[in-house]
Amino acid sequence: MGAPYGSGPRRGSAGGSAAGGSPAGGNAPDGNTADKAFAGGSAAVAALRGTGAEIRDAGPGDAVAGVVPRWVALPESTEEVAALMRVCASLDLAAVPTGGGTRLHWGRPPERCDLLVGTRRLDGILEHASGDLVVRTQAGVTAEALAGVLAAAGQELALDVPAGGSTVGGALATAAAGPRRLRYGTARDLLIGITVVLADGTVARSGGKVVKNVAGYDLGKLFTGSYGTLGIITEAAFRLHPVSPVRRWTTARLPGPDSWTAPDGSGRFEAPIGPAGPAGMGDPVGPADTAGPIGPAALASALAAAQTEPSAVELDWAAPSGGVTVSALFEGAAADARAQAVQDLVGACGPWEVAGEAPAWWGEAPGSGVPGEVLLELRVPPASADRALRAVAARGLPARVRGSLASAVLHVALPAETGGPEFAAFVSGVRDDVRPLGGRLTVLAAPPELARRVDPWGPVGALPLMRRVKERFDPGRRMSPGRLAEGL
Repeated sequence: MGAPYGSGPRRGSAGGSAAGGSPAGGNAPDGNTADKAFAGGSAAVAALRGTGAEIRDAGPGDAVAGVVPRWVALPESTEEVAALMRVCASLDLAAVPTGGGTRLHWGRPPERCDLLVGTRRLDGILEHASGDLVVRTQAGVTAEALAGVLAAAGQELALDVPAGGSTVGGALATAAAGPRRLRYGTARDLLIGITVVLADGTVARSGGKVVKNVAGYDLGKLFTGSYGTLGIITEAAFRLHPVSPVRRWTTARLPGPDSWTAPDGSGRFEAPIGPAGPAGMGDPVGPADTAGPIGPAALASALAAAQTEPSAVELDWAAPSGGVTVSALFEGAAADARAQAVQDLVGACGPWEVAGEAPAWWGEAPGSGVPGEVLLELRVPPASADRALRAVAARGLPARVRGSLASAVLHVALPAETGGPEFAAFVSGVRDDVRPLGGRLTVLAAPPELARRVDPWGPVGALPLMRRVKERFDPGRRMSPGRLAEGL
């Protein structure tokens, strides 16, 4: 986790002189860029401070995927962010935005990082129209702070962003989404407006209450998951939902992967689902005379298709051979009855336990959450989740797999002591196995000695489009250069 960007006095604090030389792990000045940007380090700092934002020297705690920036800026408004970007443009400084610093170790290391722009002081909730179920907030507001304000009105932003300092802007930049994506969607589905500052200092707005737009682009969708490579998010508006008064979790434990999938990969149930479906729940899911090994994917499909309407279906598994825990969340009217109906619907997987509190692992990523962790993201079509999990098991490494089973977006944590050859073989092997399924494996975080052995992003079909968008929004390659696939 990075340094606490919102800590300390907001104005007038001493901010250190320009960092001299090349910090350990940071940028090594070379050629004309070094001459242009750093011929007078003190002049660059003076120009940055002239924006009104606090500027301080960076330290090891500010590292971005191992690269230490020269300075950290702490702006308090969209206007100050824009002024900082204009200075960066004039001096050819590369800038990387950050919120709470909880995911600074994710993604590729930037090619260069002169200025880390912390948004934690952009911490105002600008508007909460509770009657319209809409909130507009600055990017540095933490998930906890926003949840507290909305809860007072009986409302919530249904992103399930992990606690611990994650900010609104950081959740958007990394496309974070939690268990309830099955019912409510992801950040890009709940986002209805966004304000961003582009590399040249232009302020652009899209969505609700448009002041200035970038013609032809949906900024919200472009900036979600962009890792700061297109600009800096400073404000966002979201669609809200009422907080459910009743929530019930139903949890079952399945056997290990050797019992899941039939030779044809069907993953069908051993026993009929029904026989006629529970009362009021519609027809049984799948043919009543089908036999075959039980698989998490078939179970998730049955739950998602049933009229019990779960809000989430999550998986927790100690690979390669441990049992699999599957838990489903039911919210709202008749949550108790719907949770109990699962026992009748998929009794072949039982017994199911019903509880009023989430399992301890619910919504938590399987990794440590700090630099040095080895964390990957596995995405496949939901019907292929069993085969994707078997691909993980086939590598033979101890791993923790956790995530949204019904959406088949899973996180895989490997031990920190995993060796380089083993890591490379794991990544390439799983990628080879899931590619024919329409899936992909991304390395979210890994120590440099592991990350350099593989392409973190793997094959990306939309790469030509991504290049065109990058050239349109950041032709000078000053915004988080190199953080995305193929060095974008």
